[in-house]
Formats: sequence, C-alpha cells, structure tokens
Amino acid sequence: MYQRILVPVDGSQPANKALAAALQMAKDFNGRVRLIHVVDELAGLSGYDLYGGYPGDLLELIRENGHKILDDAMATAQAAGVEADKVLSDNFGERLGEAVVDAAKRWNADLIVIGTHGRRGIGRVLLGSGAEQIIRLAPVPVLVVRSPESGKAAKAGT
Repeated sequence: MYQRILVPVDGSQPANKALAAALQMAKDFNGRVRLIHVVDELAGLSGYDLYGGYPGDLLELIRENGHKILDDAMATAQAAGVEADKVLSDNFGERLGEAVVDAAKRWNADLIVIGTHGRRGIGRVLLGSGAEQIIRLAPVPVLVVRSPESGKAAKAGT
C-alpha cells in the first residue's frame, strides 16, 4: 500500500512517535522511509542577513545539529530493519510545511507521517501551524501521530 513514506524529524517526542509509526507501516507494507530534517531554526533570527552577514559558524552548528538528528533517526530505522535514507533541507525563503511538501513531491512519496503535540486551543494554533500547512498542501495522504500533551490534561485524558 504505502511504499515511500516521508517523515520529517526534529528530535522531539512527537516526531519520534511519528517515526515509530512510519517504521511500523514500512515494515508492514515492505516500504521504505525517507527522513527529512528542515533547517528551520533560522526563521526566528529575522534580524540577520542570511546570505551576507549571517555568522557562518552558527549556520554550520545548526546544520550539524540537523545531521545528528537525522543520524539518530537513521539508527532507529536500521534497528527496526527498515530501508531508509535521509535528507537535510535548508528552507531559505520557504516555510517549513512547504519544504516538506516539496520534498514529498520530488521523492514521489505516497504518504507523509508527521508528529504533533496534543495541545488544544491557542497552543494548537501556535505550535501546530507546520503540521496544518503540510496537511493543507500535501498531494498525498498525511498521517498525523498525536503525542499527548504534558501535564494535567494528558493525565486526565483530555
């Protein structure tokens, strides 16, 4: 059914839960997984000229962190016995969701699996915009794996 599963990873609990779900699906359907980490941390640094005055050392550190996240996810995929590869993507001039959807199109993914926080209300609006954009723009089905919200609400099951 699903042979080419794209999984955005960032090292967070929701992304790790999505990875686990994607790996199980890949095993069940004899598929493969492509792991993508989008270098999006730069979006909050709007005071810098990304191409001219941006400190190269900081950019390199951000990319190194992305490679580590991808390496950890690859190790998880290999331990699960799932064929996988990895891509580090810079999203200069592009939103996170657009970068993921573009990667899915280029790779001919037939499923995108994303993790999201189990937040509601304003927390969902502020922290779920990347997931919502992927769902809205994706040319293929998107499986959203919800990670329970921390605190009392998660314990209460709300």
